[in-house]
Formats: sequence, C-alpha cells, structure tokens
Amino acid sequence: MAKKILVVDDEPNIVELISFNLKQNGYEPVTAMDGRQAWERFVDTKPDLVLLDIMMPETDGLELCKNIRAHSDVPIIMISARIEEFDKVFALEIGADDYMTKPFSVRELLARVKAQLRRSALAEKPKTPVVEDRIVFDRLTMFPSRHQVQKDSEELSLTLTEYRILEMLMRHPGRVMSRERLIEHVLGTDFYGDTRTIDVHVRHLREKIEDDPGSPSYLLTVRGVGYKFRDRP
Repeated sequence: MAKKILVVDDEPNIVELISFNLKQNGYEPVTAMDGRQAWERFVDTKPDLVLLDIMMPETDGLELCKNIRAHSDVPIIMISARIEEFDKVFALEIGADDYMTKPFSVRELLARVKAQLRRSALAEKPKTPVVEDRIVFDRLTMFPSRHQVQKDSEELSLTLTEYRILEMLMRHPGRVMSRERLIEHVLGTDFYGDTRTIDVHVRHLREKIEDDPGSPSYLLTVRGVGYKFRDRP
C-alpha cells in the first residue's frame, strides 16, 4: 500500500509540484491549502508523513505542527521560505523532524521523505521477544527492548530521536561522541541538515533527565567535539 503524504502549502504551484513528484515515486499525496483544512485532512486520512509550510492562512504551520505532535509521532518535515537559524531551531523544538528552505531541490525533498519514512518504519517494527535487558546508571534505567527510560522509577516521555541519542551515550559512558557520529547513528547518513540540529535534541533531553539542565550531571558537553555520558565512578 502506498504511503500517504499530507502536503500543506498555500501556494498551489508548490502543492502541484510536490504532489506530482510524490505520485511519480509511488506515494499517495493528500493536499491542503491552509491550516484548518490540513488538520481536517490529517484527522481523516492519518498520513504516514506531513510536509508542512509555515506561513499559511487560518492556522500557521508552527501551530499545526504543535497540534499534530500532541496527538501523533508521525514524521513532520517543515518547508519554509524562512532561512534564519532561529526559525529552524524553533520548528525542531516544537516537534518537527526536519526543516527545508525554499526554493528546494525536489530530489533532496524525496530523499528526506524516504529517510524519515524508513526511520519511522524501523521504530514501529515489532521486536522479537527476548529476555529483557536494562541499562542502569544512578537514578536512570533504560529498557532497550521497550524503548523506555525511567528516572526514579517514573517513565520519561522521550521522542525517538532523544531516546536513540541517550541509548548510544548510555551504552558508552565516558566515551566522547561527535555531533557527526550522533547524527549518523540517530538520523542516518543521508541526513542533509546542520549537525547543530543534534544540540536541540540534547537540550530537550537534558530537560527531561537532569535535575538541573543548566548544570548537567549525566549528559556532558565536550567543547568543540560533541557529547558524552558521565563515566561511572
């Protein structure tokens, strides 16, 4: 069955361009021209991925992104004429998985769509039953077979990206991981964005696992290189 892609943009020529190329590559595009219509289509069709413009009538793309993320983990790729770093970071902070600027390469867009769908499929793939393992470090406990993390026995709400970053670092305490290495592991070798994207996810992760995110005791920064999880005493 073809994957459904919700295409949301108030520019008809862009919607037509994206939809045509999605069809040519075996996807089923679902289109919307404003935020309100997009939300209705999202609820009705339950798409596998959302391509979302920021500046739209009714409800803008950022607000729609927050609404979608509050109800679903579906991959969201923002497509916007805004090129400032602040806009990109803010979009990622509220739940977008990727961000592209206009004008964009159709080939690159299709590559990003494919990458996001592949990662989403891997996350949903049923796991073969195994004896449950766990990684325990101080007050944190990770259950890799369940993709769950607990702090003081309370489950933490982590995104898939946050979980994968934490898992890689917790499995190698004391080892410094570069941003490039984390990007490759978490987002794949075909990720086209800025490696600083990882900083946004790490900041969110610290807010969830640290007592004082401004002075972290678990997830440590190694200036000029990347990050590491605190070594065991």
